[in-house]
Amino acid sequence: MLVTGFFGAIALLSWALFLFALFAFVDAVFRRPDAYRAANKQNKGMWLIFLGIAAVVMKFFSILSFLPVLGLIAVIVYMVDVRPALREVTANSQTPRRIGRGGFPGRRGGPRRGGRGGSSSDGPYGPYNG
Repeated sequence: MLVTGFFGAIALLSWALFLFALFAFVDAVFRRPDAYRAANKQNKGMWLIFLGIAAVVMKFFSILSFLPVLGLIAVIVYMVDVRPALREVTANSQTPRRIGRGGFPGRRGGPRRGGRGGSSSDGPYGPYNG
């Protein structure tokens, strides 16, 4: 009775990890290829290969063996490191950039320092009077 309960829990864990890997794979499919380059991560094809192999290994091998653990590491790296970087890159590229009256950022009305005008001799904390 105890043994069947243990293997039932392992089977549920295996299914959960497979679905986790499948979610990561589908998420990687729908990300833009240029976002991987902009986030300074490996290319999209490489992540698709890693996550696809991880999903297949988690489906067909027991979680108690070595290969699903490696797949789980790949999925965790994608979800913790790569995915947030991709989301940040795509979020920043979709927001419109506000430009001041002169057409250049940092001039009057531009985004630099709350829209106040600036001089070329301004430092990060105000005007430089050297």
